[in-house]
Amino acid sequence: MPQAGRSVVFVDGVRTPFGKSGPKGLYADTRADDLVVKVIRELLRRNPNLPPEQIDEVAVAATTQIGDQGLTIGRTAGILAGLPVSVPGFSIDRMCAGAMTAATTVSAGIGVGAYDIAIAAGVEHMGRHPMGEGVDPNPRFVSEKLVDPEALLMGKTAENLHDKLPQLTKERADAYAVASQDKTAKAYADGKIQPDLVAVAVRGQDGAWGLATADEPPRPGTSVEGLGTLKTPFRPHGRVTAGNAAGLNDGATGAILAAEEVADELGLQKKMRLVSFAFAGVEPEIMGYGPVPATEKALAKAGLSIEDIGLFEINEAFAVQVLSMLDYYGIADDDPRVNPMGGAIAVGHPLASSGIRLMTYLARDFEDHPEVRYGLTSMCIGLGMGGTVIWENPHYTEGDNA
Repeated sequence: MPQAGRSVVFVDGVRTPFGKSGPKGLYADTRADDLVVKVIRELLRRNPNLPPEQIDEVAVAATTQIGDQGLTIGRTAGILAGLPVSVPGFSIDRMCAGAMTAATTVSAGIGVGAYDIAIAAGVEHMGRHPMGEGVDPNPRFVSEKLVDPEALLMGKTAENLHDKLPQLTKERADAYAVASQDKTAKAYADGKIQPDLVAVAVRGQDGAWGLATADEPPRPGTSVEGLGTLKTPFRPHGRVTAGNAAGLNDGATGAILAAEEVADELGLQKKMRLVSFAFAGVEPEIMGYGPVPATEKALAKAGLSIEDIGLFEINEAFAVQVLSMLDYYGIADDDPRVNPMGGAIAVGHPLASSGIRLMTYLARDFEDHPEVRYGLTSMCIGLGMGGTVIWENPHYTEGDNA
């Protein structure tokens, strides 16, 4: 693990604004690899002390690795972004946790001395590449009943989680979703989200060019009453709706990770320090419960308890998935430590890109809360997994209340 070797720091993270998928979305006429290129170039622009030739690796995640998300996108995006040809790259897939896995993979390499500095990124253009495009699941999954067929449909796994934990009602899920929208609107109003967005030139339906500068999915002013009228597409009289789940989205994220000693030598900023990370599996039919065992493993590896965690950035694939983790730890639905700037229900969840979006949010949270020493980023992962990364706040002031 990285903490047994060199200290690893999160230097910086950026993302494109997230768009709605489909022919009317922000990025309908934009290539997925071009979104990654934009992110890499922005990271270099924001960090002029980083010589591009000193980047040891580029790891780019995509869930659907075909078309403009294929061809070893970590290598091709690096070349397209203007990195020296000496900088290698690779692609990575862990469905929703692709960018998280890209970040932890290069961090582990840094920790053992294989790399000094690396870029981790993630992209998903769900408008061009719907989830599951081109896949051919082995028939044994169904014929030998290895998993329930519903395990391949994320919305149905969320309904199953409601079944498993009946205290997590639709009313609680809807209230949580409204809070996510409200917190996102406030974060935008306070200028908390915009600093980590890179503007992207986009072409509209009329052929005219414009600039994407803000997330497209948020719906400020959403009400519990309004969410109560939405259809439940995954089950008649169900509890999961388009209002209490993340939508289908397009977007890219990226981050620079480095050995702390190298960051100090180059004069790079240090926004977070990696403490531990863990991935864990659960029954695929209740995919959304994955963050619970992943968090337990990450806490154990760090020698910490949940009481040590002062800030939480949890991916909101579904409201019920976040609530299941909060319930397990006895944390209130509206605890201010949880997703203080809102989450994926409002801004969107372009699958493989979201892990680094969580990290950039936590880095901002840390700046606002020097009294907090530890925070975590966590998410559920398709096919029954969860991932959690624990971070230390470099702005922490000894003696403040953690």
